[in-house]
Amino acid sequence: MEDRQTILIRGGRVIDPANGVDETADVLIQSGKIAAIGRNIEAEDARIFDAAGRVVAPGLIDMHSHLRDPGLEYKEDIVSGTQAAARGGFTAVCCMPNTQPVNDNAAVTRYILEKAQTKGSGVRVYPVGAISKGLQGVEMAEIGRMKQAGIVAISDDGRPVTNSNLFRLAMQYAAHFGLFIMSHSEDKNLVGDGVMNEGYMSTKLGLPGITRAAEEVMIARDILVAEAEGKRVHICHVSTRGGVQLVREAKARGVRVTAETTPHYIGATDAWVEGYDSRCRVNPPLREEEDRLACIEGLVDGTLDCIATDHAPHHEDEKRCEFHLAASGISGFETAFCVSNSVLVKSGRMTLPRLIERMSTIPARLLGVQGGTLSVGAPADVVVLDPDREITVDASKFVSKGKNTPFDGRTYTGAVCMTMVGGRVIDCAE
Repeated sequence: MEDRQTILIRGGRVIDPANGVDETADVLIQSGKIAAIGRNIEAEDARIFDAAGRVVAPGLIDMHSHLRDPGLEYKEDIVSGTQAAARGGFTAVCCMPNTQPVNDNAAVTRYILEKAQTKGSGVRVYPVGAISKGLQGVEMAEIGRMKQAGIVAISDDGRPVTNSNLFRLAMQYAAHFGLFIMSHSEDKNLVGDGVMNEGYMSTKLGLPGITRAAEEVMIARDILVAEAEGKRVHICHVSTRGGVQLVREAKARGVRVTAETTPHYIGATDAWVEGYDSRCRVNPPLREEEDRLACIEGLVDGTLDCIATDHAPHHEDEKRCEFHLAASGISGFETAFCVSNSVLVKSGRMTLPRLIERMSTIPARLLGVQGGTLSVGAPADVVVLDPDREITVDASKFVSKGKNTPFDGRTYTGAVCMTMVGGRVIDCAE
């Protein structure tokens, strides 16, 4: 990690959705903060980065990831996870609580924050605390104490909170402490022994399917509870067209609901499972083309507020096995921008400023954390992108311990050139 110094990023296309900026300019960084944006800036003794032909934007912020630390460090740890995040252009990430032990108390929260500060790459880490003790859905976790220790939200991600009254009470407690619920919306009874989306491909492959209703029933429950309480809820990893529509209708009637989808739900379908490719096993499962297009439409019209990776690294042995035995999850940090840029921007569905807004500005606002802007005086959390460079994904070169991605070997457009946090360059591909 480099010491703070005066840095001048010269001649890039500066995109700052928070301030409506999209122009060719220089960005001056001093004492870890944005000092000036304009043309022909001069600064003595500055380190110069030539950004001509590239994009300078606020660093990406991931609302939903798994760093696996503590307890599952063979899959990922805070060191490798934050290095992978930096390689993907992320300057801040939220880590989910399904660790071992679960982040359901202040001691685990403090451990995560202290390790991120002392051993991480420099990427800002925001822990998400558990809703229930041990993610068991029975007794509420120590929400207030975790808030004091530094959590930014609560979730039982990886498991749904099936007890609707516990969910309701947790929503009330979260609001009291200035937090909100990030809901893993899934009815386990409807999932049953399913391992992929229920449809033509599951029938063809002879694999037990998961109905869309397993996700949609719980999204509806979460929305109705939030509506009844007048409280806020965030729906994680929306993957179905029905789920998108439920969120759309709830927003239209004023429910305080926000939602995310992921690069793999807009960039892949259950057709990719053909050949029993276990890299495609993920929860919720990859859906059909109509669902993929609905998630894209939801991002375009604002029904879905942001893109999160749901970065879920696994050890090779847990993925290189029979499909029904494989662990669910995709390693997402290092492919998030290129997949999203290819699917949304290069297709003409969305402008690049809108994509950056959904991967940086809006997540910062939803979480209530710094970042997501290049405002003068703001921390210099910056990413430099080459949105026109073609890259072929090579999972063997991932910084993450998790090499599990169905995008391996595929070609996309969009590269991360440099990532900076607080005026320090923490990853530079050149």
